[in-house]
Amino acid sequence: MLQEPWPTSVEEALALQERLRTLVTHTGPSIEDVRRLGGLDVSYSKDGSRLSAAVVVLDMGTLNVEQVTTYEDTPKFGYVPGLFSFREAPPLLAALENVDPLPDVLLCDGHGIAHPRRFGLACHIGVITGIPTIGVAKQAMIGHYEEPDGPQGSWSPLMDAGKVIGRALRTADNVKPVFVSIGHKISLDTACDIVVHSTPKYRIPQPIRLADQASRHVLRAGTVT
Repeated sequence: MLQEPWPTSVEEALALQERLRTLVTHTGPSIEDVRRLGGLDVSYSKDGSRLSAAVVVLDMGTLNVEQVTTYEDTPKFGYVPGLFSFREAPPLLAALENVDPLPDVLLCDGHGIAHPRRFGLACHIGVITGIPTIGVAKQAMIGHYEEPDGPQGSWSPLMDAGKVIGRALRTADNVKPVFVSIGHKISLDTACDIVVHSTPKYRIPQPIRLADQASRHVLRAGTVT
């Protein structure tokens, strides 16, 4: 993994974000190359004093769960718009350290290049780990789009400053779209194919959905699994 000291100020975080974003690449494996998917998510206690990061690994073909790891901590960076990765990446990376073998692709509950500085949480995780990574967000952070058609798999481009930064993707028939963007080492076409494949029933891809459940379970139980 890429080793970088974690910033303690907004100024340091912005400088690191500007530097690391130049490392993001937009090509990577095809969907046929993917055997294991990892879903990443973070949950917070009601008072915001604790967080739990979870990684759930699924078999790409069956979507059966192969491994679940979690990591509980206190937030170490403030809630600053556009700098969310400095709050959530450290505990997610700590949870990933206990995953063996590592997944072929990671799905993050957050944005990739669909970000004001083109470096959201999925980019940060991808650049640090070197693993192909996809950003899947429930809402668009920036940009504009047209509503995609109703059937599962329909999409429309998410545009910002005249450039495609992601897609509004329908993961199930007639549900609200999710917003998919490149994190690192993946094409947008492949990212969307993987997201649709890993969303057999609900709006949110199964790896992220199960990671959300696992992270919430830790907070409810008050223990780390």
